[in-house]
Amino acid sequence: MTYQPIIGMEVHVELNTHSKMFCACSADFFGVPPNTHVCPVCLGMPGALPVINRRAIEYTLMIGLALNCQIRPHNVFARKNYFYPDLPKGYQISQYELPLCLGGYVDIDTDDGQTKRIHVRRVHLEEDTGKLVHVNGASLVDLNRAGVPLVEIVTEADIHSAEEAYAYVTKLRQLVRYLGVSSGDMEKGAMRCEVNLSLKETGSEKWGTKVEIKNLNSFRSVRNSIAYEIERQKKVLASGGVIEQVTMGWDENRSVTVLQRTKEGDTGYRYFPEPDLPPLDLEPAWIEQIKANLPELPDAKLARYLADYGLSKKEAAILSEDRATAEYYESVVVAAGDRPGVTPKLISNWVSGELFRLWGERGVELSQVKVKPEHLVALIELVNSNTINQPAAKQTFGVMFDTGRPPLEIVEELGLRQISDAGQLVPVVQQVIADNPEPAAQVRAGKEATLKFLVGQVMKATRGKANPQLAEQVLREQLMG
Repeated sequence: MTYQPIIGMEVHVELNTHSKMFCACSADFFGVPPNTHVCPVCLGMPGALPVINRRAIEYTLMIGLALNCQIRPHNVFARKNYFYPDLPKGYQISQYELPLCLGGYVDIDTDDGQTKRIHVRRVHLEEDTGKLVHVNGASLVDLNRAGVPLVEIVTEADIHSAEEAYAYVTKLRQLVRYLGVSSGDMEKGAMRCEVNLSLKETGSEKWGTKVEIKNLNSFRSVRNSIAYEIERQKKVLASGGVIEQVTMGWDENRSVTVLQRTKEGDTGYRYFPEPDLPPLDLEPAWIEQIKANLPELPDAKLARYLADYGLSKKEAAILSEDRATAEYYESVVVAAGDRPGVTPKLISNWVSGELFRLWGERGVELSQVKVKPEHLVALIELVNSNTINQPAAKQTFGVMFDTGRPPLEIVEELGLRQISDAGQLVPVVQQVIADNPEPAAQVRAGKEATLKFLVGQVMKATRGKANPQLAEQVLREQLMG
């Protein structure tokens, strides 16, 4: 028997607002002492009333619009009732029947080079819970996170493999980062994933029993837990067993899914409209304003790079992966203007090459990079004009990266100007030939490959300053003349 995995995902995204969803407490809880960013509202004290965070609504609408959703002008917050130690009120303020965003989709790239559309069922806004810390047989609760705005994005069951799920959550994180509404940092809990997975017999229309995998906090765990659970369910069915509807966790150390509990249905939460909050009616003009102010999103940016800049899809994908990188790249393109030879593709080579290399080596944020766009353009022009060669350009760029100084100033200070006068190279070439009689004889005998060795010796003798093409030309003249 063969099976097709049927997978739907729920992704929770913490919004990076300054304050919590329904109170004025700071939403910046990472690394601060436990239970210090709390107040009567987020602690659920009697008589404390919630007030809706306007910025959280705006950020949720931005996510919905970026996901091509239908925005609902009229929506209602609801109480989701359940009891757990990290939920101080005994209920969570969420949305149920009337969420902010419905429908929508995300396009992902599959392993076979195709594009697949993952449909989004709904995007709704709620408050996050606190955090439990289990130590020495006791459970401690930190409520700094309780009340932080949390967006839940629910897909249709369009995902059919671990790799597609991985591509989807990766794309989702890219989107929220482009929008600037969340860090998307899974290691810090800013994105958390839940998977609903069942197996369908090939050729059948009937889905198998759904199993939930909860609280996945890394891309690796999303991919690995799905791959493991697919195989686990196949083995159960192959042995004549029955798949039970349960909630599983992922044990990263053992690389297995583990049983957590049986799953309640939605009716167990006893949803009803939140009596302390009025229905939320959004002005259409405000929604249109938010839509108009959205940044150019990754797919549109990639398509523009292909069409306008003549980049390959791989180059365009690398440069559009991160918004800050794309903005820096485009600032260099703008600085170049119509200058001959300073093409978008050549700029791409420098940004994705030397800039990325030093960026990684130095461990700095892109916002801290000191190379001004106009200075990078000037460096490329120095190479194009044969003022400096490629090794000297890389050396110059390294100093630019660390200091922010203009390239010509560095070139003059370090004496990196390229030797492009044949007369200056003749004595150097003659000395190289004299010092290497055997390779020189090989070149005279027609062994062209050895010529590269002699060019390298000329470069070494001039400390990299010689024009390599001119060095080769002078060598040929001296050897064959």
